[in-house]
Amino acid sequence: MPRYEYRCRSCGDTFELSRPMAESGAPAECPAGHADTVKLLSAVAVGGSASSPSSSSAPAAGGGGGGCCGGGCCG
Repeated sequence: MPRYEYRCRSCGDTFELSRPMAESGAPAECPAGHADTVKLLSAVAVGGSASSPSSSSAPAAGGGGGGCCGGGCCG
């Protein structure tokens, strides 16, 4: 379940909640009980591992004709 970060406008506390994506925009109460909160934009990490380039689903860069279109038409 995704985690969303919120900030309380009343006390300035920043907190996280785990909730379904369908409820991401629903009001959130801060741990101190204040209702005036705002959802913060945060970076999202999406599965996978950066430790092994060979496990990437992206194709490896290969040789080729080079140029602007990769086919040797530029010159």
